Amino acid sequence: MSSAKEEHKRPSTRILSIGREKCITGIEGLDSVLGGGIPRNNTVLLTGNCGTGKTSLSLEFLLHGAIEGENGLYLSVTEPFEKLIANMIPYDFFTKELIKTGKLTFIDMSAIYERFGFNRDRMSIEDVDLLVSAIGDLTRETKARRLVIDSITSVAYQVDSQEKLRNLLIGLSKALSGLGATSLIISELTAADASYSKYGVEEAIADGVILMGNLERNGDMLRTLQVIKMRGTSHSRAKYVLDLTTAGILLVPLLKGGS
Repeated sequence: MSSAKEEHKRPSTRILSIGREKCITGIEGLDSVLGGGIPRNNTVLLTGNCGTGKTSLSLEFLLHGAIEGENGLYLSVTEPFEKLIANMIPYDFFTKELIKTGKLTFIDMSAIYERFGFNRDRMSIEDVDLLVSAIGDLTRETKARRLVIDSITSVAYQVDSQEKLRNLLIGLSKALSGLGATSLIISELTAADASYSKYGVEEAIADGVILMGNLERNGDMLRTLQVIKMRGTSHSRAKYVLDLTTAGILLVPLLKGGS
């Protein structure tokens, strides 16, 4: 059986770059799939099952940006950022100086909730507007050009209607785009979910959808990645095998058949 590590030297399919200025993710295979990177100011839904590498990909996206001088902001909803950093793959190119110098900022969403006194069980329309405003303020204060929210699914548990969720996502997309930020919004899926998002709203509003999954082949579990849509650029819709390494994420085309 061929693994991602064994195949990473194979040339990835390269897509002709067209359209807007690109935010180079720094993940070579993904930039190739996207024709040079994510179009600037896009809000992208990074969606998939548990254990598919969503957090690792989003962290690498921020790390490469920080190294190139673009501030990054990570908003963690599900776990304290200290645990997040401790559990992060020890990338060869990661240094805590990026955090000390403010190139990378990690914030727990619980701190935002407490600051504004949000009801943990249910958000009102006013709370949704305040949350959008608070995230916009943090993006402005940190001068972030790249932003990650992990995860929108956890935030949505406190929003009791699709209308409020739609307002939240549209508000975030407009605010972040207006501030010049390119954003990855993580969404959690389960095996029972039939669409690309938990509530069916997120995928329609997002500028792009990157689907990550698990694929069992010959007794081995492979991580996969597929770009479903991306406004502002041509891109491959093929499925790729994803491998997590200390040198960064590797992508290779998924071989057809059982080999």
